[in-house]
Amino acid sequence: MNIKLRPFETVDVYALVNNANNINIANNLTNKFPFPYLKKDGEAFIEFCNSKTPIEVKAIVLDGAVIGSIGIHPLQDIYSKSAEMGYWIGEPFWGKGLVVQAVKQMLVYGFETFDINRIFARTTHLNIASQRVLLKSGFVFEAEFKSTIFKNNQYFDERVYAYRKHLAETEMQF
Repeated sequence: MNIKLRPFETVDVYALVNNANNINIANNLTNKFPFPYLKKDGEAFIEFCNSKTPIEVKAIVLDGAVIGSIGIHPLQDIYSKSAEMGYWIGEPFWGKGLVVQAVKQMLVYGFETFDINRIFARTTHLNIASQRVLLKSGFVFEAEFKSTIFKNNQYFDERVYAYRKHLAETEMQF
């Protein structure tokens, strides 16, 4: 199974909502990701994604249908050479290597599109699946911060993984 990344389209809202409306996904993302995830949330998200130039968030597509999303978010000021990556995929597609494909494609896009040297991702210490995705994609563990994430009335340790452009240049075409 091969995925592709592309900008969101208005018609993607139904597949987006179908996959996003899942407490197991929402529990691993920031509080900006609502649960339940309704059509109005999907419409607002697609509008937000398409309002950025260049595009920062893309749809993860399998067999023509949206199954998740992935984004690269450049930082500003003294952090302007870094960007944060975030992603999610519908639960029926977990454990199939699809997110690793998406992350690798987004790394290429991120370094080609933005003037950055580092792409990082954050996860809780309990999200082992996401940590494995990052390691399989070539990210390196950088740091752990104790009890910095507060979600669902609990504290979680934050783990930070990063991919450096100078490493990517030896492995990927830019």
